[in-house]
Amino acid sequence: MNRFDAAYSYGAYEGELRKLIHVFKYGKVRSLARPLGALLAAALPREERFDALTPVPLHWWRAFRRGFNQSHLLACEVARRTGIRLIRPIRRVRPTPPQAGLSHAARRTNVGAAFQVRGRVAGLRLLLIDDVMTTGATANACAAALKRAGAERVALLTLARVDRRMFVSLPGTAGGKSVTSWSGPDAERESIA
Repeated sequence: MNRFDAAYSYGAYEGELRKLIHVFKYGKVRSLARPLGALLAAALPREERFDALTPVPLHWWRAFRRGFNQSHLLACEVARRTGIRLIRPIRRVRPTPPQAGLSHAARRTNVGAAFQVRGRVAGLRLLLIDDVMTTGATANACAAALKRAGAERVALLTLARVDRRMFVSLPGTAGGKSVTSWSGPDAERESIA
């Protein structure tokens, strides 16, 4: 069961978008946060309203080793472009192995108790920001923690989505590109029109 209410992505995790994300995240080209943040802001449905946005947190050790949290840099750009305030109420309290290569069930187990909310989120409509959504296990764990702390609604916004079986293409917004959107089985709506 998905704990997040809806998920929006700029595009599929393939081709040039995949290359850009890899250069940003693993090549440590922080300057890509600005153009990638523009893509994220373009993928956000105009009819959605949020009280705040929050990045998916990295464990402090992984952030130290990488030098930055890519989700935080992207969230800063989305906040700057949309005027939605940025908050960081959620912390990754348990280090976890990388999700790449794990099955869906293993991913859920891996991040199950990894997140804790240490800020006030009761009654808030939150937008969770991350770079890529694969199975949704990390977003699900974050959303579960936020909802346990009283968040009213949690939606996910990512640059890319790996599994395109659940996508609905929308007419282009940014540079004639399609924006893809997904709403899970427990979401308030199944597609965006």
